[in-house]
Order: sequence, then C-alpha cells, then structure tokens
Amino acid sequence: MPNRWKPNATVAAVIEHEGRFLLVEEDTADGLRLNNPAGHLDPGESPEQGCVREVLEETAYDFTPTALVGVYLNRFTRTRTGDDITYLRFAFTGTLGAHHAWRTLDDGIVRTVWMTPAELRSCADRHRSPLVMRCIEDYLTGQRHPLGLIHTDASVLRGS
Repeated sequence: MPNRWKPNATVAAVIEHEGRFLLVEEDTADGLRLNNPAGHLDPGESPEQGCVREVLEETAYDFTPTALVGVYLNRFTRTRTGDDITYLRFAFTGTLGAHHAWRTLDDGIVRTVWMTPAELRSCADRHRSPLVMRCIEDYLTGQRHPLGLIHTDASVLRGS
C-alpha cells in the first residue's frame, strides 16, 4: 500500500477582549510572524485539551474553550526545505483566564500582542498563514459551533 497523505492536526484559539485579539509574535524561518495562539495536537489529548495547552504555553494565560469557530484546511510550502505540508486546524473561542506572568513562553514565541481587526488587516503580510485572519473574520461574523461537534474517543486520551 502506498504512503497515505495525512494532514497535520493543529489547534488554535481566537481570543477577543474589548475589541482586540490576542496574538503571538513568532520567530520563523521567514522572520517575525503573527499567529493566533496555536500548535500541533499532541498524542493523548483532545482538540480542546490541545488548545488549552497551546494557549498556556504560548501566552501564559489559562483558556477555557466554549465554542468551535471552525475547522480549516491549509496548504503550506516550507521556505527552507520546500516541503509541502497540509494543516487541519480546529479553531476555538472561549474564556481567557488568569495570566501567569512567571511562565516562560514557548520556544520561538517572542511576545504576545493585542490587536484590533483593522490593525491585523493592515499587516496581512506578517501573518503566519491566511488562517490567522480567516479565523478572526469567522469569529467576527458570529460563527460558533457547539463543542459537542468534536468527539474524542476515550481510546485517544492519556491513561485510557
């Protein structure tokens, strides 16, 4: 059987407070880029758990997902290697919790920033991917789906 194509499963958070969105500025092979707090889904966790973990690791904030904004498919070519990669992103919105200022941010994360939609639209060339703005635009149009749309079987979860 030939190798099967498998997209990389990722999670992202769309976090809004008083008209501004929480983003991370990342050091990438293409320079500093803006992204939603996001990352790869790890073995043994549900998409919601992965999103909670990624927000904490990248922003030092607690986060509780309350709705699924959308599921997105994006194709990307790595600048340095030319690798053709496809990402399957689960984007959540929810409640921002406590900030743990003592925490060190994930490798490659330079800082967190709060930006308005207009500020984000004006710097699209600095976005990590087209999904950064697409997730925020979908959020702004009121797109929300119940978390129950995502079922994670117990066989996936750590310790099961």
